[in-house]
Amino acid sequence: MNTLTARIEGIGFWAPGLPSWQAAVDHVRDGVPPGAAGKPSPALLAPNERRRAPPSVAVALDVALAACEAAGREPAALSSVFASTHGDLAITDYMCATLADDPRAISPTKFHNSVHNAAAGYWTIGAGCVRPATALSAHRASFAQGLVEALAQLACGDDAVLLVAYDTEGTGPLGAVSDSRGLLGGALVLVACPDGGTDTAGGSTLLRATLLDADAPERHGPLARHGAGNAMAPMLPLFDALAGRGDLALLHAGHGRTLRVELAHG
Repeated sequence: MNTLTARIEGIGFWAPGLPSWQAAVDHVRDGVPPGAAGKPSPALLAPNERRRAPPSVAVALDVALAACEAAGREPAALSSVFASTHGDLAITDYMCATLADDPRAISPTKFHNSVHNAAAGYWTIGAGCVRPATALSAHRASFAQGLVEALAQLACGDDAVLLVAYDTEGTGPLGAVSDSRGLLGGALVLVACPDGGTDTAGGSTLLRATLLDADAPERHGPLARHGAGNAMAPMLPLFDALAGRGDLALLHAGHGRTLRVELAHG
């Protein structure tokens, strides 16, 4: 893969006790301890929809809107890529158990929330967005491959793309097979680099990504330690680097593959 570039215009983040990107930055740079766990509350949804939204949708929309607001971008104007390793594990476990025990008792609401693109669907409806929305999964490489997809869309002519990554807590027998703990979400608004990625003026962060034939090393930054049990933890080396103004993140991109992400801060 040739090197793909973008500017990071906005960042959203949610983890237990770190409910915003500013909280994550304070934790990384100043050692501020996480607060109470709490729950994400996506302001994009009407109150009744917000109450019914499963954790996967809630955290995805929370970070997506935060990234758009940080970028000063209208959510309805952005193409989007939603990446999740498992989707909503609790709902999938519920579906499996109910289908085995009493198929006619399936909840219609939980049924429509069980599909992998549920968060992308809620986002496009809540934002009134008719731009393309992609939902993908690539196991532990989900974030890296979502980032590649977003960068490829920019390289093919999009002006800006919203990347959203999230995973939920595993429960029941399914949770024992697909291990994931806690709730985690991150989002980036990525914009095209007409100058080929050479200008870091204006305070933005330049991102340059290249796929390598190598295994990504384990990283142990503050955010990586805090969210280590979640299935989307492979994204955290990038967010650690962004929070600490580091210049490199190596992301798991598949068996024997690493996405090398170089950062230049304006």
